[in-house]
Amino acid sequence: MRGKTERQAAMLLGVTPEEFIPDSHPIRRIRRIVDAALATVSEALSAAYADEGRRSVPPEHLIKATLLMAFYSIRSERQFCERLRYDLLFKWFLDLNITDPSFHHSTFSKNRRRIIDQEIARQVLGEVVVEARRRHLISDEHFSVDGTLLQAWASMKSLRPRDGQPPDPGKRRGRNPSVDFHGQRRSNETHVSQTDPEARLARKGYKQETRLCYGGHLLVENRNGLIVDALLTQATGTAEREAALAMLDRRPQPLEGITLGADKGYDARAFIDELQARRVIPHVAQNTAHRRSAVDEEVAQQPGYAVSQRRRKIAEEPFGWEKTVGGGRQLRYVGAEKNQEWMTWNVVAYDLVRMAKLEVAVA
Repeated sequence: MRGKTERQAAMLLGVTPEEFIPDSHPIRRIRRIVDAALATVSEALSAAYADEGRRSVPPEHLIKATLLMAFYSIRSERQFCERLRYDLLFKWFLDLNITDPSFHHSTFSKNRRRIIDQEIARQVLGEVVVEARRRHLISDEHFSVDGTLLQAWASMKSLRPRDGQPPDPGKRRGRNPSVDFHGQRRSNETHVSQTDPEARLARKGYKQETRLCYGGHLLVENRNGLIVDALLTQATGTAEREAALAMLDRRPQPLEGITLGADKGYDARAFIDELQARRVIPHVAQNTAHRRSAVDEEVAQQPGYAVSQRRRKIAEEPFGWEKTVGGGRQLRYVGAEKNQEWMTWNVVAYDLVRMAKLEVAVA
């Protein structure tokens, strides 16, 4: 018998989003870790708000919302707030009832400064790493580092000469004018973006397209590929090596005796000397193309060196996830500070997804 399209409206009595989320859903394992991490940074969150005045949207809601945007590839805060109106899983993750309304998308931008000033994203990442260590998912001895270019939220049309020379008004009309740079030499020394002055012109390789970019850098442990630190910098020729040293120096654990795997781009005498000064074993791929490698042959012949060379590629996997699922192929904000915070939340989301999968595999 053919069913009818008419449905009688039913009243929901005593129903919560909890009843609609399957017990085996990985989001349940993720939320337990997130709730524990947010509990540890509760005092820092309280310090960012006044003791009196109108109650704001709980910062925990904004943080969880940012993680959901990474989990489910939500491309904007406006789109998330619209989906929060009807998505029961989103309401459950934010501890909302079915009838609770969504908050306005401008709440993110109005409260972002508070979260950045308290370095909440980095603190939460640290708590997630501590939890992974407690579950014996992280190696404290073997690491890999890698970097990539992240396209800035700025158009090539926004480039202007640094000397302040105005563009030809006859060639720029309308809100999306045609701009012809053919025959002009543009570089970071001569031009700057008016949209994002901190972005820099860069390209992945020879004869590839030049874009306005930032540099994204990750420090990954070699056991399960979990990210232990992330840093966003300007895209320069030495940014990868400088960021690697900065992330090593930020580690609370001692550096002596650990190994660091990296690709040939890190094979520079100054970088290897800095690692050795920190008692870090440089398992960096040897670059012998028309030059002499800075990595000693004694180190390259060790069995652990070959293992690090195989495992160092695990640092490339998070970049693939962040650029596809996490929506990081092009950054969402203007300026390095906001993009650093967003990248850190993206890294937290990756670690949470990875830990949830590893927990199932172990079980």
